[in-house]
Amino acid sequence: MSAGSGPGSDPHLLALLRAIRLRQNAPDAAAAGAADTAAALSEIAANARASQERASGKDPSTRDAPGGTPGSGSGSGGRSRTGQAPDPGYGGEVSPGSSFPDEPAAHPSRIPPPPPPRPARPAEKPAERPTSELLWRGDPGATLGRSGLGTPPGRRQAAASRGVWGAAAGRINPITGITPGGPTTPVGPIPGLEGIRPIGPSGTEFMPDPSQSGYTPRAPHDPPPIRNAPGSDGMDPADDAALRDTQRLLSTSLTFAGGTAEVAERLWDALMQAQPDLLTALPGTPETQRRQLARALTWLVHNLDAPPTVVAGCGRLGAALAECGVQWNQLQLVGAALAEAMRAGMAPGAWRQDFDQTWRWTWQHTYEWIVHGGTLAAYEPTLWTAEVVYHELRRPELAVIRVRPFLPMPYRPGQYTRVEVDGLPGVWRPYSPAGTPHRDEVVELHVRARSAAGVSHALVHRVRVGDRIRLSRPEGDMVLPSEPGRGLLMIAGDTGIAPMKALLAQLAATGDPRPATLFWGVRDLTELYDLDDVLAIAHEAPRATVVPVVSEGSPGPYAAGVVTDAVAAHGEWARHEIYVAGPPLMVASAVSALGYLGIDISRLHHDPPE
Repeated sequence: MSAGSGPGSDPHLLALLRAIRLRQNAPDAAAAGAADTAAALSEIAANARASQERASGKDPSTRDAPGGTPGSGSGSGGRSRTGQAPDPGYGGEVSPGSSFPDEPAAHPSRIPPPPPPRPARPAEKPAERPTSELLWRGDPGATLGRSGLGTPPGRRQAAASRGVWGAAAGRINPITGITPGGPTTPVGPIPGLEGIRPIGPSGTEFMPDPSQSGYTPRAPHDPPPIRNAPGSDGMDPADDAALRDTQRLLSTSLTFAGGTAEVAERLWDALMQAQPDLLTALPGTPETQRRQLARALTWLVHNLDAPPTVVAGCGRLGAALAECGVQWNQLQLVGAALAEAMRAGMAPGAWRQDFDQTWRWTWQHTYEWIVHGGTLAAYEPTLWTAEVVYHELRRPELAVIRVRPFLPMPYRPGQYTRVEVDGLPGVWRPYSPAGTPHRDEVVELHVRARSAAGVSHALVHRVRVGDRIRLSRPEGDMVLPSEPGRGLLMIAGDTGIAPMKALLAQLAATGDPRPATLFWGVRDLTELYDLDDVLAIAHEAPRATVVPVVSEGSPGPYAAGVVTDAVAAHGEWARHEIYVAGPPLMVASAVSALGYLGIDISRLHHDPPE
């Protein structure tokens, strides 16, 4: 059955069908739908009697003809007598290709705006519409319901508070509070009209001349308050209340379940059983992943009443997960695992249905925003905000800094990331992390300030613990080869020890048995600023050796001379993968010297100089 609102259609039949549809799609508007149905039925009966009285006029445009007869708007191809498609003037609730009223209604974001009304043909006189007809109010963000004519004030106010499509605004999208088809910015209140001037004695019918004495202009008064006006952020007050109720339920259930730390631990165990590939794709150890889950739960509950913050944060999380290689179908079980982790930590009988529904509802929206952010990662660069958790000056111009990204940051040991600091927007400087994601979630940077300005100077002399910096997507190919049979030769100069330390840490974390030899060339003993940590990591690796080389002054217990000479005197390296990192001049000289030793250039790895 199809219906139209063009010439020949019955507006009262449309009113009845729309009222039925309204009840089907908006459980919270059942009372309004019942009233609409009763009014429409009474009007259909009255219209039927009027049609019988006008039957002698033989006007087919005002007669009802069920079953596709003239006047119903149904016929071949669902078109009216004029040969045009039915006009969706009833509100546009039928999606293209659907069969009204059996198929579910289309989402409001997919419903096109109503076309402008057609002008009446000269030969026909538009029939007067009763005041109780359901109207489309033009603005997609307006309330879909009965016209204000003849509607009790209480009903009008209740309809205005429900939102569009006759459903409660909190049931449409209580997080965003924005109707997809509605305006993107809130409309300001309309100023009130000035009150009627009271009638005075004779001669005061007109406003007095301001130039005459005795005239005192009236002070302007504020417009009357508008009830149910949107808040400063465009949110309806009812939506704010719904979000606070949801936030209260989440916080209460977390407390009953033992706190975020215990819930995160049970959630991690559940995900490891149900979706182990998801956790394997994420960086960090099991302990660091549990801590990240606990921080994520705390952040979500605390920020749920700020929808823009939640949406933006979930988008950044989606981009980070996409960089980790997470597939979206791996996240579908997280909501059920989260509800189970909550339920398992509560006493018998403490778990309530509203707790379960609230957590599942929250994850449903969170999942959609995470997927959206992961999709955008293919079109815009992914950035990580990190907090400085450690800052130590090892030399007057050199600092070792450890930062903790708020979101999972995947990288391969040996790669580099670009850093931006406050005060220098748009200026990015590359640094190689000295750690490995297999060990923890902390990224270690070695920074030497060679000038009195720039990112390096800010990191060494201005940045302190608690400050935040931004990291870009890791780059570079100076990573461990996939061939396990080849040994590793690593040559570092100055802060070039950072990527070599990361490679050693990966060998230690994975138990890689391949032999690795690290030559660290410095000018004097004071430049071996991180030797103790490097030796400790090398001691954990199965077959790693560290050889410091001092070029000036007393070498102490270490080798003396130029680092490339020490490499040549140490052994044969033709069957090794070779890695070089340090100042640009040192890298260039090392590559030239290795060429004289007959090293295969295809086995030589170093970052491009900048």
